[in-house]
Parts: sequence; C-alpha cells; structure tokens
Amino acid sequence: MQLAPRYGDDPIVTLDGDPVAILGPTVRQRRRLAATLSAFSPEDWAHPSRCEGWSAADVIVHLDSTNAFWTFSITSGLQGKPTRFLATFDPVASPAELVANAPAVEPAELLARFVASTEALAATLESVAEDDWTRLAESPPGHVSISALAHHALWDSWVHERDILLPLGMTVAEEPDEVAACLRYAAALSPALAVSRGDRRTGVLAVATTEPSVEFTVSVDDRAEVRTGAAPADLRLVGDAVQLLEALSLRRPLDQLIPTEVSWMLEGLAVTFDSDRP
Repeated sequence: MQLAPRYGDDPIVTLDGDPVAILGPTVRQRRRLAATLSAFSPEDWAHPSRCEGWSAADVIVHLDSTNAFWTFSITSGLQGKPTRFLATFDPVASPAELVANAPAVEPAELLARFVASTEALAATLESVAEDDWTRLAESPPGHVSISALAHHALWDSWVHERDILLPLGMTVAEEPDEVAACLRYAAALSPALAVSRGDRRTGVLAVATTEPSVEFTVSVDDRAEVRTGAAPADLRLVGDAVQLLEALSLRRPLDQLIPTEVSWMLEGLAVTFDSDRP
C-alpha cells in the first residue's frame, strides 16, 4: 500500500528523551552487521532470509539503498530543505522492484558498497550538532525529527539483521539500548501510519517488557507520542522485549489476545505491508 506521509512542521511521530541518544545504537548496529557480513561465505550470501523471496544479498541491496536515502534525507533536513520523495512510495512494491532490478554483483563488491554507505551514514549522523537533532527530515511517516528518522533507520536495519542471520542459525546481538529504542519506535509506527491514512480514533498504548526492562506509553490522537513511564492505557502489552518487538515488526504473532476495539493501534504496519499480522 502506498504511504501517506505527513509533511510540514507537525511531526506525526514524537519520542521523549534525549534526541542524541539514538546516535550510538544506530551507528553500532550498522557497523556490527557490516563486520558480520565480512565473514560470509558465498553460500551465506545466497541463503534465503526471512523476507519472502529475498536472499541475504537481496536484503543488503535494500539496506544499502536505505543508507543512501537516510544520508540524503538528513543532509537535506540540516539544510532546512526536507525532502518529499516518499509521497508515492509503496513499501512493498518499491523495494522489491529496486532489488529485482539491481545489477548482479559479486558478494565482495556488494559488501564494499554496503560498508561505504554505512560509513557515509555514520559520518552524517556523527556530524549532526546537538541542537540539530530536532530538525525535520523525511522518513516513511513524513517529516519527523532527525532523531525519529534515526529511530526508524535503526529499527529497519535491526529487524533486517535478524532476517539475515536467524535463518543461518547465527546468534544475533541483542543490545539493550538498541532493543529499547526499536521497541519504542515500533510501538509508535503502527498507530502513526493509521493516523496518516485518516484514522481519527484516539487511545493510549502501554508497553512494559523485560530483558531489557522497558516501560512507556504511546498516546495516539493526531500523532503518536511516546512517553517514558507508566500511565493509564486502553491497551497494555507485556512480555519479553525482543519477542514483542518481533511481533510489532510482523515477524511473529503476538503472545497475547488483543481486544477488537483497540486492535487498530497495532494494525497500521500490517495494513501498509498487506500482512495478516499482528
């Protein structure tokens, strides 16, 4: 389904806390993935991932392209000219078309490209001044802070890292700060996508997890606003943080029953990706 980004100075996703804190986890995760890929055999590169129809190499083609987009989007935002490229973007069809049309290259060349785009993104993120992390740039939900964009970039790459490594039987790092940041963002993304498509329902989603211990709420009205701590809520999700994050990212079913009247807060990503989960 085509995205419906909200552009302008009213971000549809906001997250409390220090906006600069996302820098370390985002850069670390990407460099870790690049280092892991450096030890891949040709068979590893060709192995099917969790993304239907995509090999490990195909996932990296996709992540290489997103690295380039994030870098350009952040740079444009820092210049006060946030882009509007995703107004006609279909997150199912567009990446699939890009991967299908990508020229065949040897794994060594693909790895070199990915390392280069990773370091370019890292350098761009590391160049953002402390006061500029709240400046607007483009991500799939629309114009959001550079910090929120980095949350999306981390979440997307974190999930795809698992998409590649788990089918190979490899151990995947689960750094607490990465898991917490991804979980906070993933919980906000689905209701934000619902709002962007014109859903006017309101509600509060609470999340409380273990390993790591994370507790926050997502208040949904004309935006999805993440706040640290507990609060009265219409829906409360609990359990293991990684397992819940996998469910919110459409990689596994949720472990708890969701009342029909509040299920809309969890369905935005599934609708966007034409999935029957969660």
